[in-house]
Amino acid sequence: MPETLKLKLAIDRYDRHFPFFDGTVSPPDGLELEVLQVGQSQTCRDGTHRHERMHRDGEFDVCEFGIAPYLMLVDRDPKLPFVALPVFPRRLFSQSQIFVREDSGISEPKDLAGRRVALRSFNTTLCVLAKGDLKFHYDVPWEDIVWRPSKPDIAHYENKKGVRIEPLPETMNEDQAIERGEVDAVIVPNLPKAMAKPDEAGTAKVRRLFPDFISEAAQYFQAHRSYPIMHLVVIRRDLFERQPWIGRAIVDLFAQAKAVSDEYLDDPNWSRLAWGRHYLERQQELLDDPWPVGFIRNRENISRFIKYLADQNLVSENITPEALFPEALHDL
Repeated sequence: MPETLKLKLAIDRYDRHFPFFDGTVSPPDGLELEVLQVGQSQTCRDGTHRHERMHRDGEFDVCEFGIAPYLMLVDRDPKLPFVALPVFPRRLFSQSQIFVREDSGISEPKDLAGRRVALRSFNTTLCVLAKGDLKFHYDVPWEDIVWRPSKPDIAHYENKKGVRIEPLPETMNEDQAIERGEVDAVIVPNLPKAMAKPDEAGTAKVRRLFPDFISEAAQYFQAHRSYPIMHLVVIRRDLFERQPWIGRAIVDLFAQAKAVSDEYLDDPNWSRLAWGRHYLERQQELLDDPWPVGFIRNRENISRFIKYLADQNLVSENITPEALFPEALHDL
């Protein structure tokens, strides 16, 4: 009997990943998964800094990974020690993740020109998306904004001439920067503490740039027909090249997990959100299925993101969506 292949899979604790943690996905014969719950900016059961642990130490066999750092790394070294699979477990609209100080006088995207904006790092996926959306969707050149990153970038790049990048002090994060008035706005994946916890008078110092961010994102979706990708999944190159069947098997497992999680809200009380099922119905009206698995249905989404990266001097202009994935998976 062939030896069972045991893989360490590092993913975040999203609802669409529950089937991995509770065993309701079925690996094929010969494959066994040790599923680790590893966060990126937040600490989960098995730790944090998932991307760095994969990139620096090769700690996992299969790992959820940021699409911007992956594209930058593969553009510089096509023979990275890991390769991507066309699975996209995290997506965000930038419209819901841009926050401004209440006293900033900023009420629409064009008001960000000349302002100070904090972000995690210049080439974090969400920040690349937001800068690209500002320029190409809202006609607000990101080059006209003063950028204040809180952390160094994962890959080296040459900054565009004239762009102002002024790192925050090492002891200051994005939450502290906007709360203390060091910046006028912030682009972050989570709700700023200054917005989540108003002051004693009940007044939040921070609000979203787009008050009706759902309608704004829905209009964006109608324009581009895609929910922007934040993360993909990578697998050790030596493992994939030695046993290429594993790539399709992993993609199939994520498709299984999606199918299982699609049924969670059939029970209207599955979520502690009182109207969770109704929110899902509204989302389906606006977005249909915004979580497609595979390369073909996501190619245009990836292509637009590459355009953003190239415009920001983060990748070369000749990189293509096909360059991200092994040729054997382009038909998925």
